Amino acid sequence: MALKISAATLVANARARIKEVATADAIALVDDPDTVIVDIRDVRERQRSGYIPGSVHAPRGMIEFWVDPDSPYHKEVFAQPGKNYLFHCASGWRSAITVATLQDMGFEAAHLRDGFGDWVKQGGPVDHPDSEGKT
Repeated sequence: MALKISAATLVANARARIKEVATADAIALVDDPDTVIVDIRDVRERQRSGYIPGSVHAPRGMIEFWVDPDSPYHKEVFAQPGKNYLFHCASGWRSAITVATLQDMGFEAAHLRDGFGDWVKQGGPVDHPDSEGKT
């Protein structure tokens, strides 16, 4: 079955219209109190690879509902005035599509262009889950 649009095209279209943050610039924001870093990876990815210190975990499958103040699943972390939201995944693909979707909803955010893999490669700080697997 042929698709109307490929996943790669979805990502490219999203990247063409959203704000992308380079890894080095994102590393400089890790302690910025006005920046909320949002990790949309699966919890197993966070447990296996670690996570950016202070990041909020918001699984990709729930993010639209967590951001929407009218949703019964809304999370207050996404209702902080004056905050800059920076979303990331492993390689920047899921976060690009996520930020484009959130932008369509009216929620302003950026994404980590090259993802958590590049964050680690460039020496960004990484925390690891404790022995109980909590993140």
